[in-house]
Amino acid sequence: MQGRLIAIEGCDGSGLSTQTRLLCEWLRSKNLEVLQTKEPTENFIGKTIRSVLRKEIVTDQKTLQLLFCADRGHHLESEIIPALNNGKTVVTDRYIMSTLAFGSIDVDMEWLKKLNEKFPKPDLTIIIDVPESVSIERIKKSRPNIELFEETEKLKKIRGNYKKLSVEFPNTVFIDGTKTVDEVSGDIKSAWKVHLA
Repeated sequence: MQGRLIAIEGCDGSGLSTQTRLLCEWLRSKNLEVLQTKEPTENFIGKTIRSVLRKEIVTDQKTLQLLFCADRGHHLESEIIPALNNGKTVVTDRYIMSTLAFGSIDVDMEWLKKLNEKFPKPDLTIIIDVPESVSIERIKKSRPNIELFEETEKLKKIRGNYKKLSVEFPNTVFIDGTKTVDEVSGDIKSAWKVHLA
């Protein structure tokens, strides 16, 4: 049986990691086989990307976006597609829409879409939506350093990009990320029930 691919998306500080973990735990409680994963990955390409985001390595924006696509290609071939072919549910913390929403701040959106057009789209995309002020507040509480895209004006543009892109991806659901962790988790479970159960 073919598995399902779920992407959890949103601005930094919206709670993606927490909600990805909670969704995977809940799906496993329903006796589903689940692969929990994320982008950038932990492989050598993903680690290079993280160094750029932390401003430890300096490169131009087009090169950074090419790295994201290379990381995604490797991620799909080595982890996601084998898991889907084995009937597993794959939940990824960030995927194609992140590249488009973040990357198009500095790089042409159509070029980014071309780079990503051969990658499979998710069966369900969850966008955890929070105002940019909430993103910044949460980021500052969680760690000392601000990364490449973590500025108010950039986050405002990224949030707007998610709204524009949502019509291009099937089964995209916006979740209010300002609610409590449990409430957000409940809304995500409801979205899964509506679209994939």
